[in-house]
Amino acid sequence: MSNDQEARTRLAIVVGGGPAPGINGVIAAATGEALRQGLEVFGIEEGFKRLAKGDASRVRPLTWEEVERARGRGGSILYTSRENPTTSDEKMQNVLKALREHGIGYLVTIGGDDTALSACKIWERSQGAIRVAHVPKTIDNDLPLPKGIPTFGFQTARQVGARLVANLVEDARTTRRWYVVVAMGRSAGHLALGMGAAAGADLTLIPEEFLQSGINLELLCEILEGAMFKGRMLGRDYGVAVLAEGLGELLKEELKDHPIVVIGHDDFGSLRLADVPLALILRRRLQARAKDRGKELGLVDLTIGYELRCADPIAFDAQYTEQLGWGAVRYLLGTAPGSVSCEGALISIQAGELKPIPFAEIMDTKTGKTAVRRVALDSAEYQAARSAMVRLAPADLEDADTLKRLSQAAGIAPADFRVKYSRAAAAG
Repeated sequence: MSNDQEARTRLAIVVGGGPAPGINGVIAAATGEALRQGLEVFGIEEGFKRLAKGDASRVRPLTWEEVERARGRGGSILYTSRENPTTSDEKMQNVLKALREHGIGYLVTIGGDDTALSACKIWERSQGAIRVAHVPKTIDNDLPLPKGIPTFGFQTARQVGARLVANLVEDARTTRRWYVVVAMGRSAGHLALGMGAAAGADLTLIPEEFLQSGINLELLCEILEGAMFKGRMLGRDYGVAVLAEGLGELLKEELKDHPIVVIGHDDFGSLRLADVPLALILRRRLQARAKDRGKELGLVDLTIGYELRCADPIAFDAQYTEQLGWGAVRYLLGTAPGSVSCEGALISIQAGELKPIPFAEIMDTKTGKTAVRRVALDSAEYQAARSAMVRLAPADLEDADTLKRLSQAAGIAPADFRVKYSRAAAAG
């Protein structure tokens, strides 16, 4: 058998980035379809980490029995890593060499925006010798799929996260205190917004609100205090605020010298937001501000994220990942719409149909990276959630009676309240 013939009989699967519910479902579906089509299937363990170093020892065959047992479980039987093979020519050459030596002609990558970038570059550098299909995976839901089409793992993460926040909502009501919860979401607020809205949190803050105007810790505290005072005015001296961790990205210049923050970046140049304990910083600052007013503030800080990533997929994601894994193989073999040229694509299911999206269409021409899908502030999703929040608005400061009641809740004069919280109201 020639190398070219052998390459067209072997498919490999690799997982990159953080875990998300449903990874094993994609692996199982892709493996099953590839085996049915007469291909050999190999799994690449630990993402591109070992291949980038020239170590191909963890490329191993996958069997139907192994993947079938794992399909409904969280986590990844192939593990994962955030290794970026595009950072150097040597790493990329090592990856391509390992794939060639194993006779891999088809590659299914499972991951988020960073892994999508790696997939695109592998297809380009192999000059089409390795056909690549990328299955979009992230609980952040921020990959550039068409409107209304989620990334797999998001629905499960939102449901599990909403249950956790709902428990906190009840705890806040029972104990009469506030919670500040930071939820995963590096560049977009989809997960935080979904968790907060579904659980009935008092307010949710996402980075999209401040991309143009900017944000600092002072304003963030004012917005949170404004919500607390408004809640107190309404007879509820307790509540839950959910914040997307991506706010930390907007605050990185202000936080870089903070004593409890160590700014670090991963191989893709992204800020390690886990190193920014935003909820703790806000709790301490809000409590200090309350003390300056002669008050005590019962406040608990929590960060929710890692608890969501390896949950067993709910039925939606279980079925969705089966379609995506099947679709990736059908695309690679040229037996799906849009797969004639096999130029490398992100796999999507739209209105029940397999719709591959060419890599060229998902790249941001300004950054050279995968485009980011953010929450649309004019969407019904955001507007409905925003309307239900307990949050200061300009009208609250314009109505004399409301302003008086707010100032009484805050313990300061109405004129002082208007001056101090005008920015927070404008942001609301």
